[in-house]
Amino acid sequence: MSEALQKLVLDTLESQSSIKDTRSLVLPGQVQPASSSEDQIVILGALNSLLSREMVQYETHEVLSHVPTAEGALVLKDGSHEARVWSVLLIKGQGTPMTPVQLKKEIGEETAKVGQGRAFKNGWIGKEGDGLVKIASEIQDTTRIDLQEIAATGTLKAGEKTLADLRKRKLIVQKKGQWFTVHKGPQFSTSTAKPETDLTADMLVSGSWKTATYKKYNFEAEGIPTTGGALHPLLKVREEIRNIFLEMGFAEMPTSSFVESGFWCFDALFVPQQHPARDLQDTFYLSDPKVALPPNAEYYKRVSTTHEHGGYGSAGYRAPWSHEESNKLLLRTHTTASSAHMLYKLAAKCRGESAEEDTKEFAHGVSAESSTDKAGKIDDGFRPAKLFSIDRVFRNETMDATHLAEFHQVEGVVADRNLTLADLIGFMRVFFDKMGIEKVRFKPAYNPYTEPSLEIFAFHPKLDRWVEVGNSGMFRPEMLEPMGFPKDVRVHGWGLSLERPTMIRYGINNIRTLVGHKVSIDGIENSPAVMF
Repeated sequence: MSEALQKLVLDTLESQSSIKDTRSLVLPGQVQPASSSEDQIVILGALNSLLSREMVQYETHEVLSHVPTAEGALVLKDGSHEARVWSVLLIKGQGTPMTPVQLKKEIGEETAKVGQGRAFKNGWIGKEGDGLVKIASEIQDTTRIDLQEIAATGTLKAGEKTLADLRKRKLIVQKKGQWFTVHKGPQFSTSTAKPETDLTADMLVSGSWKTATYKKYNFEAEGIPTTGGALHPLLKVREEIRNIFLEMGFAEMPTSSFVESGFWCFDALFVPQQHPARDLQDTFYLSDPKVALPPNAEYYKRVSTTHEHGGYGSAGYRAPWSHEESNKLLLRTHTTASSAHMLYKLAAKCRGESAEEDTKEFAHGVSAESSTDKAGKIDDGFRPAKLFSIDRVFRNETMDATHLAEFHQVEGVVADRNLTLADLIGFMRVFFDKMGIEKVRFKPAYNPYTEPSLEIFAFHPKLDRWVEVGNSGMFRPEMLEPMGFPKDVRVHGWGLSLERPTMIRYGINNIRTLVGHKVSIDGIENSPAVMF
């Protein structure tokens, strides 16, 4: 069919120089001109094949036509609703009138409902008692006649008013079609032999390549889309948040230690050993090995004493200290355990210990303070630091649409002298503003290792309400001073999950469709980049 149609187009162009209207063509195997839109689609395929070889050129002309709907096709077959109502009734005075109930049983409820009104309006039927009878002895089913004309030509000589009425009755629909004017191309030929697309070894040996015609390369054609890896939405949002931290001068903390001891995850942060977060229903404990390597003995002693008896201005928890509880191995419940490691390392010089050169690790290459300040006071070894981390944490929680046993925590830490709560609030406003969250407010809260503590809320314009986005506070002296920090050093700390802003950004309402085996691979590949 395709080659025969191409041959027909070329032969017609050879004899007539051009084809003014492709609707005049008679397709191979047919006797009527190709007036339908389906025929023109077939012709378009042949024209595009010839156009790729520059054998023809064509112009497209758009035309609006009408075609019968499924209901219209029934009218073409059985007659209009009004004609069918008229056909089953008896002429007035020649029998018992048919009741509306009998009429519905005879021709169907829908046909009877639609046809009665139009038959009355046309004067074809009338009422006699409680029944219906014919008034007109003969009728002309104009609806059916009009549909026959539309089916044959796509239009109607009666005009737009009748077409609009038929569209309103849902008997026809408007359809956009096209036809073409065709001219000879620069490589016109009546031969339909396809040009070569490749130069083969056989052609080189036989010499046929010298006389062969070749298909022209289309350098503007799009190639086949390459398949490859795609960043998960969590990684996209993670990179955006990471760039915000780096832009603000933070250094990234190492967080590769998923397994921590109870000491670093809880005790060093001044979380009491009786805290509910340390129960089995909230924390994953390791069964093998069960016990961690001991931390620095002097530091361990200071921490345990502060918990049990107090110190550094605190009364402590006045509860028995358990070495077994402190040495348990567990999956970290927060990345603050890594922050505690880094803060302890930062305070090494304050304790008078020698420390490796780590200015790049803590302060992007900023050197430690000089040995004396302007007043001649000997430096205590402290230097400010801004640290952040984004990594996985684990909690023994019941999984639902918003909670998983494994998720990501975004954490930031700022250490400097004489920091205040106002500094923390100001910093958080700048940080969230860079994320595109302009409306932020804070509420007092309780955390075992920060005082004062603040919950962070942001206004969500899509939800039209305030939602909690993070937690923050100033680390307690009971945590910092046992590490060796001077009394005037303050440390800001805050954290938020990575999954929650990602779900908000991508409109995801079930976290299990973001992380886990239910994640859509197509969704990951097609997810847009997120810019805060």
